[in-house]
Amino acid sequence: MSTLSAKIFIDTHRTIADISPLLFGGFVEHMGRCVYEGIYDPDSPLSDSNGLRTDVMDALREQSYTVMRYPGGNFLSGYNWLDGVGPKADRPRRRELAWQSIETNQFGTNEFIDFCRAINTAPMLGVNMGTGTIESAGNLVEYCNAPTGTYWADLRASHGYRDPHGVEYWCVGNEMDGPWQIGHLEAEAYGLKALEAAKMMKWQDPSIKTVLCGSSNDRMPTYPEWDRTALEIAWEKVDYHSIHYYAQNHENDTASYLALPIDLENYVDTVAATLRYAKAKRRSQHDVYLSWDEWQVWYKDRSGRGNWSEAPHLSEEIYNLEDALLVAQWLNVFLRKSDVLKVACVAQVVNIISWLHTRKDGLLKQVSFYPFQLMSNLAKGKALDLLVQSPRHETARYGDVHHLDVSASYDEASGSQALFVVNRSQTDAVQTELVWQGGAPAQVTETWQLSGTDPKAANSWEQPNLLTAKKVVNPSIQDGKIALSLPPLSFTAISLA
Repeated sequence: MSTLSAKIFIDTHRTIADISPLLFGGFVEHMGRCVYEGIYDPDSPLSDSNGLRTDVMDALREQSYTVMRYPGGNFLSGYNWLDGVGPKADRPRRRELAWQSIETNQFGTNEFIDFCRAINTAPMLGVNMGTGTIESAGNLVEYCNAPTGTYWADLRASHGYRDPHGVEYWCVGNEMDGPWQIGHLEAEAYGLKALEAAKMMKWQDPSIKTVLCGSSNDRMPTYPEWDRTALEIAWEKVDYHSIHYYAQNHENDTASYLALPIDLENYVDTVAATLRYAKAKRRSQHDVYLSWDEWQVWYKDRSGRGNWSEAPHLSEEIYNLEDALLVAQWLNVFLRKSDVLKVACVAQVVNIISWLHTRKDGLLKQVSFYPFQLMSNLAKGKALDLLVQSPRHETARYGDVHHLDVSASYDEASGSQALFVVNRSQTDAVQTELVWQGGAPAQVTETWQLSGTDPKAANSWEQPNLLTAKKVVNPSIQDGKIALSLPPLSFTAISLA
């Protein structure tokens, strides 16, 4: 192993934008074991009186989720929300077509709201733009947000919830650009339906924020024309535009895989330019921001057919060190693009393509859990525009790339700062000097490091703590500088005050 050197220049006056707290969101879908045997498992000895898994909720609280998207996902486009409210004994069992499973509807809108309150996160609900109508979308907003005195609000009260839920964030459908979607629509047809749905929804509650469906990924044949078309039609009635992306390493090329943030940034830049174009073409004073409301590593287990069973084991991905380092860099991208990116929801929060896996008697935290936990708790205030001087290495897909991928935050109110660094080199340690241009912080309060020698290493039920973020000795600040040692294949988080 060789050792190289790098410098990171930090200036708290050189900011990008406020870091939206909603960047640290999650996603719950009625798919596989995310809801049943994940969040909701009345038969588990670890569940509370409402059937919610206490160990899962504890882990989600550790990650400090700020927003939670529900109920899908592909599931949403065939879902009648009325199936999931009211007395549980009266709720219908349905064949769920998106994932070929049996949906018992024992967990629905009100149970989800209770779950969000229990973990102190804001709910983000979706309305069905596949088999659903604009009327059913408006009715759901009334059911959730209106005071009693009208039909749908009184129905909510009869279900035990007299006070409105006050749901602020609403997805107007899911991945409607995808031919796999139930009720798939072409861009113009979706834009027109979404516009009318959002109008009704905002007439029910003018305070809500709506999310328009954008491209499911940047490889869709309709990208970015879909985004432009839908935005131009629905612009004035939506507040966010969604993008989705699932990372893959089918080539088993670790070096290229760890440089994937180049594609992620390009994706954001292209859709951000489309936002600017649509706003200019409409001569609008209204702003629309990005909501990256599905993102995750997903390629090792793509199972999606439940064979008409309840809570089938679908897409229960095993995450390794290289996946965790990509997650850390993905979060770095969120901070670096915080001027346009305001919402993000990792898919999903338990069992399904998730870094939490459950058994009846326990919970496993996979290695990707730790970068998200650290960044969601430490990244506050404004994102900083850094100057990074880093050694470089060759990749098959992207050519010459930096060893280091970096982001930072500064909270002026508290004076706290945080720095997040991934050394994606597989062979080189990097001796890194942090240099403050202006006032340096007084001290390092905490330093955490996640590293390993094998990019394929992963936690398991037999070795649950093989890879975790560990506290290391805090480096000292001398003359406005810090000397930091970054091992290969590592993620380092530093909190300063």
